[in-house]
Amino acid sequence: MTYCLGIKVKSGLVAIADTRLTSGTEVSTNKKVSVHQLEKHSLFIMTSGLRSVRDKAITYFKEVLEERDSSFNKLYKAVNAFGAQVRRVADEDRKSLSEAGLAFNLFAIVGGQLENDEEHKLFLLYPEGNWVEVGDGSPFIIIGNSGYGKPLLYRSLRFNSSMQDALKIGFLSFDSTRVSSNDVDYPIDVVVYEKDSFMISEHRFEKDDLDYVGKQWSALLNNSVQKLPIEWMDPIFSKIEETS
Repeated sequence: MTYCLGIKVKSGLVAIADTRLTSGTEVSTNKKVSVHQLEKHSLFIMTSGLRSVRDKAITYFKEVLEERDSSFNKLYKAVNAFGAQVRRVADEDRKSLSEAGLAFNLFAIVGGQLENDEEHKLFLLYPEGNWVEVGDGSPFIIIGNSGYGKPLLYRSLRFNSSMQDALKIGFLSFDSTRVSSNDVDYPIDVVVYEKDSFMISEHRFEKDDLDYVGKQWSALLNNSVQKLPIEWMDPIFSKIEETS
């Protein structure tokens, strides 16, 4: 399974991708985010799904960028081109995958800003090659193992959040997923893009880099639980006292 999170806030983009690959009993590490940076063309792609499908689609798309990069002056045009490569791979591999009992299941998050984009953009691309754009109302997308990390994002993340807060909340969302699922784990790759900068920053964090943050978060959660009011429980516990 995979955990890839893309966040769009007013000041920029934050993306987090885990690196764990699980195949039966075998566990390995592989990068799930690709960065393309050339002058005023800044974009990244994160994917979930079969590694063979992902690698093939990314390879095809890199060839397209080499040949046609200058023709993409807005990010949606590059997303359309990547979607075309996803459909190409689907046409080539879907039949053989189906015969092997596997589904063509490539999802992707594409973010960045190209020279004629008025602002930074974030897109979710489906296996069929179509896409939706992330808006201000719900400023994040998760692909892969999405259930455990969403509550924190819904409660805490806003479009006006700073990029630092977005990364902090995004990490805690990943950490919630990691402790709840054995197929998501460190290292994590983090990508940050500031609006109108045309410069993507990328960094890999190992468990030793961030383990203390997760432990502090757990301690704060436990302390907060103890501080919550309890008088609302009186109706149920009073019945226990009456019958004892």
